[in-house]
Amino acid sequence: MALIVPFIFIFVFVFALIKKVNVYDCFTQGITEAVKFTISLLPCLAAIFMMCAIFEASGLSDLLTNALAPAFGFLGIPPELTKLVLIKPFSGSGSLAYLNEIINSYGADSYISRCACVCFGSSETVFYISAVYFAGLKVKKLAAPIFCVLAATFISTVIACLICRVI
Repeated sequence: MALIVPFIFIFVFVFALIKKVNVYDCFTQGITEAVKFTISLLPCLAAIFMMCAIFEASGLSDLLTNALAPAFGFLGIPPELTKLVLIKPFSGSGSLAYLNEIINSYGADSYISRCACVCFGSSETVFYISAVYFAGLKVKKLAAPIFCVLAATFISTVIACLICRVI
């Protein structure tokens, strides 16, 4: 594995030489575009981070967790995972901290911890990824794709808990 990256680098460099491409100019042009793209992402990412902090600090997270726990339990998601399921679309680090808390509370081999690990691993920080991908594309109609991803994430969580119960 340690040889793959140098091999790819050498292959691309040799291929560029054969095609008579100025590698350095292309590289610096790519870096310039990447910096511009990164700067254009900053407002979107700042908004996502502030929304996460406000969601947690306002107590809305706890209120929503308590309100949805019975419905999640009915669907087969342990009520203890409600907060993890709610936090994961917003914050990867916040959900990782809560996953760690679940594992420490219930033990690594418990059903709840297994469900939490599978749910954590099979979902994504939807709003962060949306901000990164769609900011570069200048897409304005985000409701439909975000709804689809959130629905798929929720369905995968229900199925993951079902599989963990069976195994």
